[in-house]
Amino acid sequence: DAANSLISPPIISYTDFYNSTLDHIDLMEEYHNWQCYGNSHRFSFCQYPFIISIAAKKVIIQRDSEQQMISIARQSLVDKVSRRQKPDMNMLFLNVKVRRTHLVSDSLDELARKKADLKKKLKVTFVGEAGLDMGGLTKEWFLLLIRQIFHPDYGMFTYHKDSQCHWFSSFKCDNYSEFRLVGALMGLAVYNSITLDIRFPPCCYKKLLSPPIVPCDHNTLVGICAVTLDDLFQIMPELAHGLSELLSYEGNVEEDFYSTFQVFQEEFGVIKSYNLKPNGDKIPVTNRNRKEYVQLYVDFLLNRSIYKQFAAFYYGFHSVCASYALLLLRPEEVEILVCGSPELDMSALQRSTQYEGYQKTDLTIRYFWDVVLGFSLDLQKKLLHFATGSDRVPVGGMADLNFKISKSETSTNWLPVAHTCFNQLCLPPYKNKKELKQKLIIGISNAEGFGLE
Repeated sequence: DAANSLISPPIISYTDFYNSTLDHIDLMEEYHNWQCYGNSHRFSFCQYPFIISIAAKKVIIQRDSEQQMISIARQSLVDKVSRRQKPDMNMLFLNVKVRRTHLVSDSLDELARKKADLKKKLKVTFVGEAGLDMGGLTKEWFLLLIRQIFHPDYGMFTYHKDSQCHWFSSFKCDNYSEFRLVGALMGLAVYNSITLDIRFPPCCYKKLLSPPIVPCDHNTLVGICAVTLDDLFQIMPELAHGLSELLSYEGNVEEDFYSTFQVFQEEFGVIKSYNLKPNGDKIPVTNRNRKEYVQLYVDFLLNRSIYKQFAAFYYGFHSVCASYALLLLRPEEVEILVCGSPELDMSALQRSTQYEGYQKTDLTIRYFWDVVLGFSLDLQKKLLHFATGSDRVPVGGMADLNFKISKSETSTNWLPVAHTCFNQLCLPPYKNKKELKQKLIIGISNAEGFGLE
């Protein structure tokens, strides 16, 4: 694995090292042995995390989380009883109460006030609305918050169309607590098994594990990792392409490009300049120093210019997800835990789907699966996004989606509708396959859903 990782791109995928037999052993015993004895005389498979599958790692993280949840909840109860106060079941949960009209500010206030409860099981209530949170409200809270925070007008993240991903806005602000909220949301999603529709580039997850355990010394830099032109390509391909052309340019760089070690960024309509090194505006970029210039420029864009934003985001994530189990994870695996896997298996979805008002042998259902299994990957992703709020699959596979198709008693002239909070598709009993296909494609292609753009 180590030799394979030294080559870019690697010869074989990191997933080829997984040994799925280990999914069936007592993983927590392995994890505890590793925690207690480290890499000493006592053997544990956790000493070789590259052979442990993402599914097994998710089990370890969740059990570790559950144990932390239980011990924190137990401590709350003991404190109450020792003060001769009556225990209350609500103490066992992280209770978040928000108004729909003030979603972001209320969520920020709640998570800041309840810092000590972040590791408890999450329960969400929308003020003024009746309803027990059986999971649907929690998911809706995540979907609505993510949608609002990542909206371009909000200014926290920039959406790059050509790479279809978000990156941190480098604008300076007085308070970075909203970035901490996004980090905490990602941590809560992993903790509570919710898949988020977030499009961050791979280097975001590298930075999130730099270092994987929060340093005790608060002066230690966090979220800074070695970045390359390849990392920039995955966010700003045009700029990265320009820099790579500068590196391979055969003429005289100094005379033809007339650049210095200085970069310019627009902030609220004002162009600001930043030196990449001391007196950078006076140092010309030449054939000899262009490599250093490109490296400093990439480091500026992905590390230095967004340091405060990312550090807040890092601390937010780790305030919920602090666990030695993170030492076992690769950046790609953290992404799959947060956002799910891009590997779609529609036959597996068909096998695990539940029905309400339909039997799986009904004609409408048979038409539905004939159509969906024949869809292009792009349309299958659109269907998944339409019905669940994300086009990716949880770590446990399609069965973990708890996907349901319900009979809609409306006219067959109507399009299908979805309840993303419950992964539910409401399908009218269309008369034939052609009509079903047509209505389904129109429905999934024009739905705004919880898309981020």
